[in-house]
Amino acid sequence: MSQMTGNGGGGAMDPVLASAGTTLVGLMVTEAWGQTRDGVVALWRRVRPADADGVGRDLDEARAELVQAREGGADEETEQELVGEWQRRLLRVLRDDPAAAEELRRVLEAAQGAQPAELPAGNVQLQARAEGSSRIYQAGRDMRVQGS
Repeated sequence: MSQMTGNGGGGAMDPVLASAGTTLVGLMVTEAWGQTRDGVVALWRRVRPADADGVGRDLDEARAELVQAREGGADEETEQELVGEWQRRLLRVLRDDPAAAEELRRVLEAAQGAQPAELPAGNVQLQARAEGSSRIYQAGRDMRVQGS
């Protein structure tokens, strides 16, 4: 697995790490958030132990802010602000300890891999015709029918 190369900010960067802020913020509203949060806090605890608890609180606040923004319909702007903020914070930690890049990569990839597979995008079109005393059950995905 490649890591950051070059020195300063002028080198090439692994695509996963280059999009770490986007990935992190995207995971804030998924089932894998707890795993992701714990992994990021553990990374901070190793690289910047004095800041780890504060980062945990900041992650919780960022998630709450994003959830609230999504409920209010203003999620795009909030999400972009959070992406920029966390991208900068992650890159500063990686500058302090470039070896942490692999740890960050593992955390983000594991969380992404824990996500349920997405259904293919597309339209569902259902048609039915009932005659007599027939019953029709239709679903675009999962369905559970109980009773007689």
